[in-house]
Amino acid sequence: MRVRTALAATIIATMASAVSAQTLQPTVSVTGEASISVPPDLAQIDSGVTTEAKTAREASEANNKAMAGVLQALKNSGLADKDIQTSRLSLSPQSVPGRNPNAPFQITGYRASNRVTVTIRDITKVADTIDVLVGSGANEISGISFMVSKASKLLDDARTEAIADARRKAEIYAKAANIALGAPISISEETTPSPAPYRKMAVRMDAAAAPVAQGEETLRVSVSVSYELKQKAQ
Repeated sequence: MRVRTALAATIIATMASAVSAQTLQPTVSVTGEASISVPPDLAQIDSGVTTEAKTAREASEANNKAMAGVLQALKNSGLADKDIQTSRLSLSPQSVPGRNPNAPFQITGYRASNRVTVTIRDITKVADTIDVLVGSGANEISGISFMVSKASKLLDDARTEAIADARRKAEIYAKAANIALGAPISISEETTPSPAPYRKMAVRMDAAAAPVAQGEETLRVSVSVSYELKQKAQ
């Protein structure tokens, strides 16, 4: 029993010494950053048809007919089925207050809405697609979002630059402290790329080709890196 106890104490002491040595290992932690700006190659338009009528059936039927025309026009323009997606359907009563405070609301009619998200893979056709929507009966266009379709490769390049930026900063600190910079002992990505901004866009329903400026999207990466610090050889 004493032998086992002594052996266990030795193992614990050895482990404690190793942990202590690791804890006392001098390190420097820095953050490396990189960003890449590229023109977007994808766009999404949020559009739809809203109709009102006295009855729910009339509102729904009128809306279905109008949206069918919009969808057909989009397909005729060359858009693939996979790039046309219904995003919301709704049918709700429209009401007004009663004639006195205690009277219930009176239903005056119904409003039907059908919204669709259109993905455009050729940025040069954004304005033309808006024209198709408006010309075929869409009476709501609430916004356009731009994005980069193949961001993975660009983000990998940004990660490489972020690591180089972290190394550069760590070398500055090590040189100022007159100490040698060792190998990285931990690397963690702190942030994700900024999402593509959602840009509101007002469009007149009788407008000709609407001017659209897609600008650039910026992909950002930030990494936190810890490096060993070593005494310079004499």
